[in-house]
Amino acid sequence: MPHIEGDLRSPAGARYAIIASRWNPRITDTLVAGARKSFADHGVADDALDVVRVPGAWEIPVVAARLAANGEHAAIVALGCIVRGDTRHYEHVADLCAEGLMRVQLDFGLPVANGVLAVERHEDAEARAGGSHGNKGEEAAQAALEMSHLMEQLP
Repeated sequence: MPHIEGDLRSPAGARYAIIASRWNPRITDTLVAGARKSFADHGVADDALDVVRVPGAWEIPVVAARLAANGEHAAIVALGCIVRGDTRHYEHVADLCAEGLMRVQLDFGLPVANGVLAVERHEDAEARAGGSHGNKGEEAAQAALEMSHLMEQLP
């Protein structure tokens, strides 16, 4: 097999979806803005981008599965923010959200970029939503673009 890898060019006519939690809106709104900017910077028209808002990270995988089943998107970007609290709820939500997103990828053969932050403190989230660690929404959008381009090339 030859060397195959994707780049940041969107396949012609491709649509993308961003599914974002409304929980921790100061963080998630910044992640969404970063993803939208990244798509725009790489030539994806605003009307080729669907943004779906859900209550929290827990709800992201079921919406991802529904969108994947519809077959209208080249990739999905999942964005959210889960901050550790005093209970084990953090682990359940973070781990099972990630597992659900992986399941969507494997069940539907559709790239799902996981930009759901699972952090210890709000400061850690701020660092990853436009702070010292960049904007993980931008990075997730770039991963979605690269993977959609790669999937077009694979046999």
